[in-house]
Amino acid sequence: MLRLLLTFVLCLFVPAHADVGMPDEGERVVSVEPVVRDGKLYIDADIDFSVTGDLRNAAQKGVPIYFTADLEIVSTRWWWFDKKVVNEQQTWRIVYNALTRQWRVGTGELSLPESSLDDALSLVRNIRGWAVANINDLEHDEEYTGRLRVRLDTSLLARPFQVDALNSSAWSLATPWKNFSFSISVDEPRP
Repeated sequence: MLRLLLTFVLCLFVPAHADVGMPDEGERVVSVEPVVRDGKLYIDADIDFSVTGDLRNAAQKGVPIYFTADLEIVSTRWWWFDKKVVNEQQTWRIVYNALTRQWRVGTGELSLPESSLDDALSLVRNIRGWAVANINDLEHDEEYTGRLRVRLDTSLLARPFQVDALNSSAWSLATPWKNFSFSISVDEPRP
């Protein structure tokens, strides 16, 4: 009887969607690749996430949605706190124009036309050539650790949608942090 009661209590605290041993199929950063080119450090990354439900419906009605990639790179120090070398963000705006029946995606003032929401999201899902630091600011043969995540930036939404974002899980899209490490070889030429 005690064993049955214990099993029942444990079942109450284990989430119903938790599959032990099964890979997580939610939002995630698949890969992060630091690349040195032309005296700069670039980040290439692949992210896996999907936009469904209320968020997709709002985007299809012309509500601009914003995704932000957060990047941190630190140099570990045994004698003090880690030194933060890079702390960068990049934000993409995705919006549908009902008059032209066209999606637009961009960062800053630059925006590109796309034929569908999934095509517009591909720029966020496949980050390429994001310049984050000058090589002169980094030490050669030093081990750097970094982490990257991508999230729906609800702070940039219109006020009524910010309230809805607090109450709905569809508006809380975010990947967990993906850790990576790298070093810059002495063989790399300095400009």
